[in-house]
Amino acid sequence: MIDLQQRRAGVLLHITSLPGPHGVGDFGPDAFRFVDWLVAAGQSIWQWLPTTPIGPGDSPYQSVSAFAGSPLMVALEPLVLAGWLAQPELPQGGFDSGRVDFARVVPWRLAQLRSAAAGFERKADLGERTAMAAWCSEQAHWLDDYALFMALETAHAGQPWWHWEADLRQREPAALRKTLRERAAEIDFWKFVQWCFDSQLKALKAYANARHVAIMGDLPIFIAHHSADCWARPELYQLDADYQPTVVAGVPPDDLGPLGQRWGNPLYDWQRMAEEDFVWWTARVRRALQQVDAFRVDHFRGFAGYWEIPASSPTAIEGRWVAAPGKALFEAIERSLGKVPIIAEDLGLITPDVIELRDHFGFPGMKILQFGFGGDATHEFLPHNYGTACVVYPGTHDNDTARGWWDHAPQPERLFAGAYLAAGAHDVHWGMIRAACNSVAAMAIFPMQDVLGLDSGHRMNLPGTLGGSNWIWRFDWRMVGAEPGRVLGLISAASGRGPFALLGSSSSA
Repeated sequence: MIDLQQRRAGVLLHITSLPGPHGVGDFGPDAFRFVDWLVAAGQSIWQWLPTTPIGPGDSPYQSVSAFAGSPLMVALEPLVLAGWLAQPELPQGGFDSGRVDFARVVPWRLAQLRSAAAGFERKADLGERTAMAAWCSEQAHWLDDYALFMALETAHAGQPWWHWEADLRQREPAALRKTLRERAAEIDFWKFVQWCFDSQLKALKAYANARHVAIMGDLPIFIAHHSADCWARPELYQLDADYQPTVVAGVPPDDLGPLGQRWGNPLYDWQRMAEEDFVWWTARVRRALQQVDAFRVDHFRGFAGYWEIPASSPTAIEGRWVAAPGKALFEAIERSLGKVPIIAEDLGLITPDVIELRDHFGFPGMKILQFGFGGDATHEFLPHNYGTACVVYPGTHDNDTARGWWDHAPQPERLFAGAYLAAGAHDVHWGMIRAACNSVAAMAIFPMQDVLGLDSGHRMNLPGTLGGSNWIWRFDWRMVGAEPGRVLGLISAASGRGPFALLGSSSSA
């Protein structure tokens, strides 16, 4: 855990965006190299997007598990070093270093992991087997259902769980015992992958923490309908007798979308969760804190009130606001875990109840610089209007890059931004980074794309869309060079967010 009031700076870069030879960023050598780069650039936070398995549209926000880690992030080099996996042969032509081709990468990497699991079965020593068994026992409260779910999904060729046989949909004990016997090897494979994920993440986090770099994660508020969580505990969600959602999640129409956004996630049965003192949520937060030092809670306003859309509605227009038990939920979590280092993603339509909930628990909110130039000097997202209890970003993974924003912003906003930031098309990214660093916000975090001054072609995600160029961006070390880290270090040091020595003089000079 970290002190969220300490003045810090950091970089937002998803694990999958790291360089590496195997088609997608992972916990391998380039992740450790990136920690070293952060340290040299005077940064003390590395923010990730959700590290759970990807779902529809390759999104980490539509995962098959709220607890599991993405198999794609398991680095192959440690498996080779352990002797469980032969040196992988890349497919014809290798992989694109600038983007993730999920259609090619996913089957290839899963095949490598299956080979590694077979190698583990043949070659693992007693210490390795004991370590995995102990971890599986410790994580059994979610791991057993997840591994069983994945084995059944494989057996059903990816069909959603509500199309499985009735006895498996309904989790009849005899059917589950039969699956445990008949698909033991497949179940063990998915447990092996999760053990590797956790072991590698733990090693990377320890390396970062030893160098005074904290890891910030991301906790999506909702889970996917096709998920181990929903299959294992369907009574915790608003589903009908056929396990179909009666209402789904989304956000109402606004200036950005006249139809709103219909996300389609099943909504929680908050009354049932409250009757259990929110133990599922407490377990989920405890799991997050095993992996990161702090985390952003996505769509925080949904804990005060959420937009409930009839499942039969094709858009979000017909939804309604429903109160959520946010205060009771976070009180239950704190009773079990103590004060939790949460950053509230308090963007969008924020009403007084959301602000009251955020401030009651002392959660820092978020400020997006790109949003600050659509009004006048009183805009809440302009740095001179901040308080300290917030995290400021030029933009997040859901926004265009700073350079891309400038290219597409209305002329009045560009004029305002140019005057405010003393910047233009060629250096607006540094103008935003400098303004964020010089603000009183406790933390300032910058997408790696903005540190590199990249345009819209390098955007990470366009909300409300699936597939396409979403989630595929990767950087290459050749794109970085020495200058971005040097300048970032100078700005961070001059604003009290990085080592003063980076300015090339002593603090007494």
